[in-house]
Amino acid sequence: MPYVEGRIVHDADAHVMETPEWLDEFASPRITSYLRRNFDLGDVDAAFAEIERSRRLHADPEYAAAAANEVMLRKNWRATGSFLAADRSLALDHMGFASQLMFPTVLNVLLENLEHSGDDQLIYETASAGNRSLASFCAGDPRLLAVGYVPLASLERAADAAREAIEIGCKALLIPNRCPKDHAPSHVAFDAVWAQAEAAGLPVLMHVATPELVMPPQHRNNGLPPEPDFHGGGENFRSVSYMAIPSAPMQTLSMLIFDGVLERFPLLRIGVIELGAVWVPSFMRQLDAAMEAFRRHEARLQKLSERPSDYVRRQVRVTPYPTEPTRWIIDNAGPDICLFSSDYPHVEGGRNPMRRFDAEVAALPDEVQDRFFRRNFEDLMGAGLRDLAVPG
Repeated sequence: MPYVEGRIVHDADAHVMETPEWLDEFASPRITSYLRRNFDLGDVDAAFAEIERSRRLHADPEYAAAAANEVMLRKNWRATGSFLAADRSLALDHMGFASQLMFPTVLNVLLENLEHSGDDQLIYETASAGNRSLASFCAGDPRLLAVGYVPLASLERAADAAREAIEIGCKALLIPNRCPKDHAPSHVAFDAVWAQAEAAGLPVLMHVATPELVMPPQHRNNGLPPEPDFHGGGENFRSVSYMAIPSAPMQTLSMLIFDGVLERFPLLRIGVIELGAVWVPSFMRQLDAAMEAFRRHEARLQKLSERPSDYVRRQVRVTPYPTEPTRWIIDNAGPDICLFSSDYPHVEGGRNPMRRFDAEVAALPDEVQDRFFRRNFEDLMGAGLRDLAVPG
């Protein structure tokens, strides 16, 4: 019996778990060796040892036979289909989701760190190889929707990266959620990126990546013993850094709205994935307050035909964390914005995300629940779902 049955649910956040040889088929020796040297998920030796243990588990027929009953319990590399493409469709059968939006894991962190490195050749080569590897992983199943990373480090190269991602079959474009090193994400040079996404009917996404980048490093110098992260280790978010997660996407969205990107590209959809959503209602109010305060003096604001919050409702879709008050967010931001996500196979998604979210939205009208679990995702993805047979 699938984890989800009897209804259509799309999963707006799922991942592969890369292995050290992940890019070998798709990249030059420079890039493949760079990945091995910068395979950063906390304790690298422990990660490599866990990968080898997971390889042995997946080769065990008894382990494979138990996948149907344990699909939501196994996490990271131990999860079915986490790094073996042949098993991912089987895992999706067991989960029962109509589709999964597929992100990298290790490469999310690696590419965000490279955005400010100054080595444009390295980041664009790495992104290209990563996109081709993920597109290949997803190619055999239309339910698996590959996300292609488009670095914004170079005003000149971003459009070519977007074009390649679309051509190789990526169903969404991923940009960094924090500001590039030398320019705004709303720079007019990137209109060539947004135009391609809009013309292809594909969304532009932001996704959480590197915990160390959400706050200045001095926040850890508090004179107290260091706190473990919520996994008990050291590589993930803690309470204080968790509070700062929305800062970068709020800034990026503000620029995309106030600098007129969403005005110029009214069909473009923006997905804000695994960056929480409890901040959205107050952010929408703050956008409108800024408009009221500064419109008289700023020509860019005078060119907007909508209230800033209306652009959010029309064009922005956001995934709440399972620990957030999803019903409150929907009540205060509107029914068109929030999306279900599992974060499979990451530990953060929990073992039963459907139960958490079902409990949160149970008192909402059926039509609003359907928007959360299905319709808002279909609006976000647009033509990215063209090859997917989903009943109307």
